[in-house]
Amino acid sequence: MARRRKGRPINGIVLLDKPLEISSNQALQQVKRIYFAQKAGHTGALDPLATGMLPICLGEGTKFSQFLLDTDKTYIVTAKLGVRTTTSDADGDVVSEKPVEISSDQLLAAVDKFRGKSQQIPSMYSALKYQGQPLYKYAREGIEVPREARDIEVFRLDVLRFEGDEVDMELHVSKGTYIRTIVDDLGELLGCGAHVSMLRRVSVGSYPRDKMLTIEQLEALLQKAKSEEIQPSTYLDEILLPMETALEGMPKVEVDNSSVIYLRHGNPVQVANAPLSGLVQVFSEESEFLGVGQINDDGLVAPKRIIVEHQEQM
Repeated sequence: MARRRKGRPINGIVLLDKPLEISSNQALQQVKRIYFAQKAGHTGALDPLATGMLPICLGEGTKFSQFLLDTDKTYIVTAKLGVRTTTSDADGDVVSEKPVEISSDQLLAAVDKFRGKSQQIPSMYSALKYQGQPLYKYAREGIEVPREARDIEVFRLDVLRFEGDEVDMELHVSKGTYIRTIVDDLGELLGCGAHVSMLRRVSVGSYPRDKMLTIEQLEALLQKAKSEEIQPSTYLDEILLPMETALEGMPKVEVDNSSVIYLRHGNPVQVANAPLSGLVQVFSEESEFLGVGQINDDGLVAPKRIIVEHQEQM
């Protein structure tokens, strides 16, 4: 007999405003506890130094976390000029210190070189893995390992403030872009060095900034329900975003009711007006979100990430 999982089979997405000085996994565990969720996962780790939007997928929502990992992000960063560090942020050891004698025109000319498409070599202090181990583990042991340059794109880069040795910027970037690497490269281009002193992620895909909630706000809703002697789900579940919000821009198809059971059992089905190829969001005739399908070589919709049926949400 299968062991029953602890917690509620609750499905959805929480837009967490991750605080300073805790890891993304620690933030995830706190949200999972507050929701008493059976299953939870985050979508793209933020360093302990970084704050801001960290989508937490609950229950069946974890099946779609990869699509949020692959989307673009927007950050606000403060670059501290004149000091270069081992980790390219304030947590690292100082590598060099140089005077900052930079004009606004020089800064703007340098910043312009980072807009658009380019290749970026990930920092040794990233969570990317080499032979099964995160790069930062090698870095802490003083070991340099080969890293392949990756294609990135900076869609937008705005200088918000330049005062003394500090520069505030807002960057809208493609997946896999390391802001600390951009700041380090900017400092080298300016000839004075630089590191990240503040980093905040303000958007993931098109998720709105004003929908973010802090751990304290979630905890307050939990305590409010307890004080009123009602189920915490009364307040907590209504702020969850639907799972399909992770799939923005993906085409949608509707499966007739007679085909739903075949799809749920792993069989491809015929769908009217389906695209010729690629991934699709799949809905029932009653607009129930069923998951993600893949158009196969026969033009049928084959199941790729399908939601488990009849997950009762207590």
